[in-house]
Amino acid sequence: MKKLLLLASAIILFAGMANNLMATDWNETATATATGIIVAPITISHSGTHMAFGNIAVDATTAGTVVLAPAGTRLATGGCQVPVAATNKGTITAAVFTVTGEGAYTFAITLPVTYTINHSVTFAESMTVTNFTTNGETTTTGLLSGGTFGLNVGATLNVGAAQLAGTYTNETGFDVTVNYN
Repeated sequence: MKKLLLLASAIILFAGMANNLMATDWNETATATATGIIVAPITISHSGTHMAFGNIAVDATTAGTVVLAPAGTRLATGGCQVPVAATNKGTITAAVFTVTGEGAYTFAITLPVTYTINHSVTFAESMTVTNFTTNGETTTTGLLSGGTFGLNVGATLNVGAAQLAGTYTNETGFDVTVNYN
């Protein structure tokens, strides 16, 4: 009888433990938070200085180019000549923009592939502007130092042989786009 009582007590004890084990909640929960940081938007504005290749003399039979560097210097090739005397060379400037945004962020620069300028009187004559370049760390990126970056844009003017004399322009302008990397 003693053994039977001991066995019954053991069964009741194990049944109670099993009941407690089944009542235990095996689900666990952890909590996390979400954070979003809004940074200053990147902007680009034109400073008022437009791209100007200056005065160019052209050969009657040979086409050429005038390469305008972002620093505002130029180099003629082929059938083009550029006057060097201050009174004869005309206005020579790269296009100048100001990029603003979050300090120390890098950004991508998108330049035009080609841009056409037309004779201001006949409009039938035109020249193309290609190979746009910038003063960025590369031609496609820049770094905002203290939240600003001065962006100068140069390009190559493709001049035809015997190009008609006169002023060539395109009032719609060309676009330069910037985006955070």
